[in-house]
Amino acid sequence: MRDLLVATIFFGVLPFVFANPHIGVLLWSWIGYMNPHRLGWGFAYNFPFALIVAVVTLISLVVSRKKLTFFWHPIIGWLIVLNICFLISTIFSLQPDSSWAQWDKVIKIQLFIFITLWVMGDRKKLESLIWVIIASIGFFGVKGGIFTLVSGGANHVLGPEGSFIAGNTEIGLALVIILPLVWYLFLQATHKWVRAGLIASLVLIPIAILGTQSRGALLAIAAIGFFLWMKSSKKLVPLMVILFMIPFIFMFMPQEWHDRMSTISDYEQDASAQGRIQAWTFAYQLALARPLTGGGFESFHKENYERFTPGLVEQGTGNYHDVHSIYFEMLGEQGFLGLVVFLILGFLAWRTASKIMKLTKKSVEHKWAYDLAAMIQVSLVGYAVGGAFLGLAYFDLPYHLIVMLVLTQRILQRELAMNVQNQINEPAYRLTSYSGKRGNGQVQTLRNG
Repeated sequence: MRDLLVATIFFGVLPFVFANPHIGVLLWSWIGYMNPHRLGWGFAYNFPFALIVAVVTLISLVVSRKKLTFFWHPIIGWLIVLNICFLISTIFSLQPDSSWAQWDKVIKIQLFIFITLWVMGDRKKLESLIWVIIASIGFFGVKGGIFTLVSGGANHVLGPEGSFIAGNTEIGLALVIILPLVWYLFLQATHKWVRAGLIASLVLIPIAILGTQSRGALLAIAAIGFFLWMKSSKKLVPLMVILFMIPFIFMFMPQEWHDRMSTISDYEQDASAQGRIQAWTFAYQLALARPLTGGGFESFHKENYERFTPGLVEQGTGNYHDVHSIYFEMLGEQGFLGLVVFLILGFLAWRTASKIMKLTKKSVEHKWAYDLAAMIQVSLVGYAVGGAFLGLAYFDLPYHLIVMLVLTQRILQRELAMNVQNQINEPAYRLTSYSGKRGNGQVQTLRNG
């Protein structure tokens, strides 16, 4: 039944993609973030939905190319540089077979990030993308929050199988990232039932984050809780949610959860934390040996450990750990060059958000842009903090957040330019309407003057 439902929705929407490439981005995002086909157990489970929508969207781009407006922004240039780094590191990879397989996956994501820039060119389309992302990932947050309440927090909340965010720690960080965007939608919503649903999500998603039992997600939600309160123009609701969560953490969650969270400060005795430090040491040594290319995608395995850090594992945990950090993942797999480009993108995203907020701080008409930029900044704080302990450097969502800022700035600049043009033309229009032939001559003189 679930397979038929997913297939019906997918093929029902697909024909509209041919004339509207932005619908292709929405459909791709739904499939990519939610993985709805993996919620069933029949024919849809391995059906190539993503491939089909990608092909149809590319066809739509060719058909609609005259309607598209291409533009430039420094972030676009650095995204291109980052993708060049991905290609070079894969060409010189230490494990070419697995690196090319991962590159194929990453480059498809990056392709749709660029397509998003060209086809989501107005506020309505941009907010439709936010709604799709929130619904896709938030589904697991609402479901996970209810599950945590019913189970008493004894079991981990997990993400969609076969995705970037399948594990408890990964879905925890993804939920942290979308939480500020849920608050943005609440600020813009006017329908009372929509607002009620968003408020329920703002309560259940943090509970689900706690239910993941991820220490990185706990640190991240603490960071965004503070920044969300600082950035929000309406501070009461975030404060109420935070105050609600504090007793919930200490009274409701089981002893197993408290024991696991306590290892944050007692990391010397925790094997998982020691494994992360071991992997980070390996990433640094690998980058020292190959500063411009790193080891390529999928570098964190036994052969490379033994080659670049001989004896490290034997003297440490005795196990070969994955990296579990966006920074050391970039460092080890893309080298110092890739890490620097990655950090520059983050810096430019933050600066772009600050520019948007500065332009719109006192504007009622463009308050939506101010709210969105502020909440994306909060999301980036969550990604920066939680990502220090999770390997999600190639996950779609942070890149989508970055291009959302570019699009918001583009939309804002276009609207402000139109307002200025209207103000310039308005006096001439009024004089023309009032005057006769002599007045028209005066207007013509002013326009030519």
